[in-house]
Amino acid sequence: MTQLPIIEMRGITKSFPGVKALCGVSFAAYPGEVHALAGENGAGKSTLMKVLSGVYLPNDGAIVVAGKERHFKHPLDAIEAGISVIYQEFSLLPERTVAENIFLGREPTRCGIVDRRAMETEARRVVALFGEAQHIEPDALVADLDVASQQLVEIAKAVSLDAKVIVMDEPTAALNETECEALFALVEMLKKRGTAIVYITHRMREITKLADRVTVLKDGWTAASYDHVPTPDTIVHAMVGRDIGDYYAEPATAQEIGALVLSVRNAGNDQLKNISFDIKAGEIVGFAGLQGAGRVALARALFGAAPFTKGEVTLAGQSARFQSPREAIRAGVGLLPGDRKGEALVLMQSVSDNGMLTARALSNLAGHDKATRFASTTSMDALLRQVDVRAGNFSQEIKSLSGGNQQKTIVARWLSLDPKLLIFIEPTRGIDVNAKAGIYHLMRELARKGAAIMMVSSDLPEVLGTADRVLVMRLGELAGEFARGATEAQIMLAATGEKVGAA
Repeated sequence: MTQLPIIEMRGITKSFPGVKALCGVSFAAYPGEVHALAGENGAGKSTLMKVLSGVYLPNDGAIVVAGKERHFKHPLDAIEAGISVIYQEFSLLPERTVAENIFLGREPTRCGIVDRRAMETEARRVVALFGEAQHIEPDALVADLDVASQQLVEIAKAVSLDAKVIVMDEPTAALNETECEALFALVEMLKKRGTAIVYITHRMREITKLADRVTVLKDGWTAASYDHVPTPDTIVHAMVGRDIGDYYAEPATAQEIGALVLSVRNAGNDQLKNISFDIKAGEIVGFAGLQGAGRVALARALFGAAPFTKGEVTLAGQSARFQSPREAIRAGVGLLPGDRKGEALVLMQSVSDNGMLTARALSNLAGHDKATRFASTTSMDALLRQVDVRAGNFSQEIKSLSGGNQQKTIVARWLSLDPKLLIFIEPTRGIDVNAKAGIYHLMRELARKGAAIMMVSSDLPEVLGTADRVLVMRLGELAGEFARGATEAQIMLAATGEKVGAA
């Protein structure tokens, strides 16, 4: 490129006690480009961006902004230099309004008093850039917003700074397809304004759709750098050393599909209408649809968290309209929630203790001999090794494990109870590509051992690559069913209300 980069990082090295997180990494971002930063969890992406944003001081190397070397000793120094970072973990204040969060510390004033009207007007203008997200009102409390809307507020906060460089760390992790498209349109608009975007994601299709250049980190080193966008296979090779085709396990054969496990007929509640479908032993059935279409509501209804109020549900031939999660668990249903840290793990407890949470709770109930056995550390540790949870030891706090290993720990928890039906909600959210492959193969292995698996995911390639059948939901109803081999276009047409025949 002939023009000068807005920011340039030269030979950045960063060490922590016992760990060299970055080893001479160089990175640049130019006006009006999207530079994708890829790599597995632990590759050094977040550390590099924390050095850029003034959170960490580098041990060696230089940061150059608009041709001038800068030394950021505090995040405010980076913000003043025109660098804004949208972290994966939200930094919003839940008890303040959308407008107050967007302009926190920069509130417009009039006669020494915060000009709330001006602040809300400007917040409305920034939020309106998102198109479909205009329903977010500036005076709404952040605590009352869903996760996707909170993510959009984080992005609006960065956009409002009129930054020269915006770092987006997994910005679509909590967004549905429509909101993703709005975000992509916003990225294109920012590019035209000359803003440089550093885009961190595990989703290959986002890199190929948005990026102008790609840098891949591995173990703190620059594994590859491209002045174009290579194929997803090339990027994955640089990240983990294997083909993208190895992500997904082979689908179930006709001989591997067993007896009927779950049958739902004309079931519903205040969020769901006339739901009917089956899942058999040995198969993975994916549920796709836009956010709010009813996929998670259906999973919660099956698990007894938001029970069905009508219809018939049977599990292995027995009535299964559960009125509580405890009833569902005792009958053989396990659920892995989309927010594993908030809903499934006790982060300050050990890996073993987290694996044994449910078994210990049920061990004193009649008919749960298996739960009693897996309430012991020895048995649980063996099961953790069986599902390939990788940790220094299972007595360490689970918060220190990667997302993939945390997810496998939750799988081990349910396997200790020998479940008939496993419900996975967003099974690989926040997990790098290598760990994703491990989860996909584990799900297929569980299915081959006779489990029926229901998978709810907003990642269409994941659904299409993993599931044996795909059911699409729209407005609380089933809108279509597709065999393996369906396309993303077919799924989205059904999810948005178009008439599409089953594949």
